[in-house]
Amino acid sequence: MAVLMLIMVINALSYGTIIPLLYSFANRFGITAAGLGLLFASFSFCQFLATPIIGRLSDKYGRRPLLIASLIGTTISLALFASAKNVFMLFIARMLDGITGGNISVAQAVIADSQKPEDRPKFFGFLGAAFGFGFLIGPAVGGVLSKFGPTIPFWFAAFVAGIGSILAILVLPESRVKNSNLVKNKEKLFDFLKLWYALKTPTTGILLIIVLLTSIAQNAFIIGFQSTTVEVLKFSATQIGVIFTILGAVNIVMQTIGIKYLLKFASTQKLLKLSLILGAIVMSLFGFSSSKQAFIIILAIYMFIPPSSPFVTSLISISTKKEDQGGILGLSQSYTSLGQIIGPILAGFVANFYILSSFWLSGVILLFSVLIISRIPTTIKAVDL
Repeated sequence: MAVLMLIMVINALSYGTIIPLLYSFANRFGITAAGLGLLFASFSFCQFLATPIIGRLSDKYGRRPLLIASLIGTTISLALFASAKNVFMLFIARMLDGITGGNISVAQAVIADSQKPEDRPKFFGFLGAAFGFGFLIGPAVGGVLSKFGPTIPFWFAAFVAGIGSILAILVLPESRVKNSNLVKNKEKLFDFLKLWYALKTPTTGILLIIVLLTSIAQNAFIIGFQSTTVEVLKFSATQIGVIFTILGAVNIVMQTIGIKYLLKFASTQKLLKLSLILGAIVMSLFGFSSSKQAFIIILAIYMFIPPSSPFVTSLISISTKKEDQGGILGLSQSYTSLGQIIGPILAGFVANFYILSSFWLSGVILLFSVLIISRIPTTIKAVDL
């Protein structure tokens, strides 16, 4: 577990280093906000297709080889991005990272293999903390390294991911039991029809729609955030890195101490509604932040809005019977991936007319989510899928 956590910290560090700098780097090749949306969407689409398949393959051939292949793919993709000479290479690099980007699901499978059921929640928490730490440090590192050249953060990220690959090869043992029959050979690697059928189930279907809408809104917001800070407010790469670091730190606190405290005063369903209402209002306010002062003030408010993801995931779990937990949470992640595809494309399209309109798009989508929540009954019953 110690080796796995270290590898995951390294992997998250490499990813966190480049995310705040993607737009400013890609802008050197003439990519606009719309182009950035497509760049993000290309990664998410490839990840949407590949991650469930990688998980299935790890059931059949083992966790270790798939985790190694995933980390090596990330290393190569980052090196390609750093050495890109044109827009085509940028897209190839991001698509390769998406195809091999199933290391999170494989890491979760390693925990499921190696830990007792009663200990798994604790270690899943450690895994989340490992990623959170990497994303907390990464943006600051990327911002500092960008002072030495625009490609340096990407080469550093490739180097860090390469270290993770070497560690996995040298010291990570195989955790899958050889006679495991978790996935039968006759089963499909991924059944797209299940995405549609799940929407027809009572309560669960509504929650999955909320997952999709919140993912679209959040990813549209990211595009608006990056294009606004670079093109409108003229923040430097270092300043953007610091902002992402502060966001990451506050987010970790809100997802642990904050949510635990709030649950003492309100139900999960009420907190989800509150999160979406506040998110819709504050995201819309970003659309009026044409000055650095206004942007910073609104950002300070936004950071302390409780994240909706833990609440909606909890409700999805409650609305589904015990034997279907893994399947429904996997489908939930698929809808999150769809949002990562749709959100950047929509944001890029509206940003062509007015850059700050991406924030209004996010606010409207979250407001629509609030209206849908009213259809969820107060008492939720678990159903078969």
